Amino acid sequence: MNLSNLVRQHWAALRALLVLTVILGIGYPLLIWLVAQLPGLNDKANGSLVDVDGKLLGSSLIGQSFTDAEGNVLPQYFQSRPSVAGDGYDTLATSASNLGPESIVDTPDKPSLLTLVCERSTIVGETEGVDGTRPFCTGDGVGAVLSVTGPRDARGNVVKPTRVVSVNEPCATTKTPFLDTYEGVRVECATPDGDYSIGQLVPIRGSAPADPAVPADAVTASGSGLDPHISIPYADLQVSRVATARGITTEQVDEVVAAHTDGRFLGFFGEPTVNVLQLNLALDQKYPARS
Repeated sequence: MNLSNLVRQHWAALRALLVLTVILGIGYPLLIWLVAQLPGLNDKANGSLVDVDGKLLGSSLIGQSFTDAEGNVLPQYFQSRPSVAGDGYDTLATSASNLGPESIVDTPDKPSLLTLVCERSTIVGETEGVDGTRPFCTGDGVGAVLSVTGPRDARGNVVKPTRVVSVNEPCATTKTPFLDTYEGVRVECATPDGDYSIGQLVPIRGSAPADPAVPADAVTASGSGLDPHISIPYADLQVSRVATARGITTEQVDEVVAAHTDGRFLGFFGEPTVNVLQLNLALDQKYPARS
């Protein structure tokens, strides 16, 4: 290949690079930005930011906490869904917990999903003045799971227990496990250095109602950890507390909840939800909390 052909090829490549850079690197992004600024699209494109009197308070697309510096519930505000994104609703750490239905045994550095659900349900129940008990939870709000040791049948099930340990109740926190005996064997509390993996794990349902008073979204985090919405049942559960804190009737709070309820997507996908930030802001504007 002679020098002139080499120069022509490189010049053609350079011109193609310049043209594509202008079209795809400048023109196309500019076009998309201009389309995104059209009425009806610009709010979502700009992050759905929410401000009051020029003060930025958040985004209607991202949840946030409504607690004091110690993490206590502010009674005048509806509470959001739990979050495991960083320290909570951290957009730079958005993620799920990666814990699933089989996560039922606590470890020294990480509680199981079952125990997290039990703890949250107990706290929400106390906050809202309802029964926070759930199936497979102890009265103290941890997973009700036994490690049962003994001879097993061909399917691997223990047929005659010889030792039973409540694996999520360390002896440092309790001397009397949630269950006295299991199939005639005394239930022990767990020791910090104990290894109970040899036993068969048996979750104990207990006497909690099949339909808990505390809804599922009050005790489980969303996949992103940023969900700004709660379900209608969780919103209804909080109405009485918020009304009392603001010195208004539950009917007045219900009206504001209804005004900030989003229906099913396209009329049939999903369930109606309530945007917590927008709801709390509307309450502050219409019914300021008593000082």
